[in-house]
Parts: sequence; C-alpha cells; structure tokens
Amino acid sequence: MTLEEVKKEIRDIPDFPSKGILFKDLTTVFKNPQSMEYLTNILVDMYKDKKITKVIGIESRGFIFGAILAHKLHAGFVPVRKKGKLPASCFELDYKLEYGTATLEIHKDALNNNDTILIHDDLLATGGTLCAAIELTKMMGVKNIYANTIVELEFLHGKEAMDDVVVYNSLIRF
Repeated sequence: MTLEEVKKEIRDIPDFPSKGILFKDLTTVFKNPQSMEYLTNILVDMYKDKKITKVIGIESRGFIFGAILAHKLHAGFVPVRKKGKLPASCFELDYKLEYGTATLEIHKDALNNNDTILIHDDLLATGGTLCAAIELTKMMGVKNIYANTIVELEFLHGKEAMDDVVVYNSLIRF
C-alpha cells in the first residue's frame, strides 16, 4: 500500500457542510482495514521516539486515530470537544472555521506543563481548529507540542498559522 493509494480512497462530498465547500471524507479510508493499518504504522513510526505522554484527538474524526496513536505510543488520550460536550470544568476557546465559527473545550485537569503532546486531527484546512487546540494546550502550560493530520488542504494555507508548533506533519496533501 502507498499514500497515493490511500489518497485515492478519500471521497469528495460537494457542498458539505455548506454550499461551496468540497468536503474530503475520510470515512472511506477508515472502513478499509489495510489503509487503517498502513496509516497507523506510518504515524506510530513518526512519533515513537518523541516521548509523547498524551495524544489529543480533536472532535470528532480526530478521535479515531488519536485513540489508536495513544494506545500504540503508550500515552494517555485526551479529547478536545465542541462546547458543552465535556462534563468537568473546562478551558474553552472560540475559533474560526472556513465556513463559520465554533468553540473547543478541554478539561482543565487533562494536561500539565511536563507533558509532551501530540495533537491529531483528520484534516487541516484553514488551521482554525488545530490552532485552537494548540492554544488550549498552551493555556495549560504545555511547551512540547507536536501536531499531525492525515490530510492537508495546502491551498488554504492552514499550516502557516502554526508557527509555534514544534513539529507539524501531514501525510496526504491536496
């Protein structure tokens, strides 16, 4: 298997979640066990020597590989969720999407300044969601931050918004 083969599995959904957006649907990749294993192995190899203590998965598709990576890297898993979905006291941050605005939250006791964090989401577009998750971790004193996505939409320049991230990697680019 190759990344090019995985890229071909990604389905385009026009006008989702709003008119004018061409949504890159990774559920077609997630349903293929060979693709899941291939991507898992690549991601684990990228971070196995980074001493990751916690993996943050961003709601909702970031939970899929975020949890897998946490397990494989022997790290804890921390969900970053949309407003109102976490039960305990949270830090929250409003941010802009390419098609609106939203709020992300993280439990106040989820991280500490000694953690080395890997933030995972399925896709980087304009960078709003990933940058909000990065800012939430910084609010908690975390200094060692890695960020990763499976797909990056390079034409939206989201990577440019992440100057402070130690390392950002994506596997597939459009």
